[in-house]
Amino acid sequence: MKWKFIKDLEMNRKDIFLSAVIGFLVGILALPIISNLKPNILTIYLSIGIILGFTILSITALWATFLLGKIRPVFFQFGKFAAVGTLNTVLDIGILNLLLFLVGVSAGGYFSLFKGTSFLLASTNSYFWNKFWAFQSNLPVTAGEYTRFIIFTFIGLLINVGVASLVVSISPLNGLSASLWANIAALVAVIASLIWNFISYRYFVFR
Repeated sequence: MKWKFIKDLEMNRKDIFLSAVIGFLVGILALPIISNLKPNILTIYLSIGIILGFTILSITALWATFLLGKIRPVFFQFGKFAAVGTLNTVLDIGILNLLLFLVGVSAGGYFSLFKGTSFLLASTNSYFWNKFWAFQSNLPVTAGEYTRFIIFTFIGLLINVGVASLVVSISPLNGLSASLWANIAALVAVIASLIWNFISYRYFVFR
């Protein structure tokens, strides 16, 4: 099989800058999550290392998908989408941890309610990043596009909350804490909704 490389595909300064911003924000948002799971583990040097590490990793990962995009452009688009998805994931889990911490519960009906709330807030952030960067839609926001986004995001919400609630209802494996198990449930749900969102956004929302 002979690969055909696409010469006019570009990764410009805007892509590098925005991927760095995403990595930086992910690093910042990861700190309270880590602190909640492992109290007193963070030092100033470790915190700086985490922020810089995520920033560098974000740029490197986008560069890798750009190289793959030379073969199939969808890889580069998915790389941007995945970067946005990573930011949304950390934002989602960060809000979830904050709500769980404030109320002091990690399962049951409260978990499902808090998971739905965190997912919706992260999805609002997702709309603008995906529309104007990942899928590069230069068209203004319209009622039809926004309605499609809400519909497919709501389906993604059902998938996300349903999968998370199903996993968290299972007894934690190997004696894991309820808090850690709740976060594992959230991550599994993110993977399921990530696949759904990319396909629906690409083909039905930001066409």
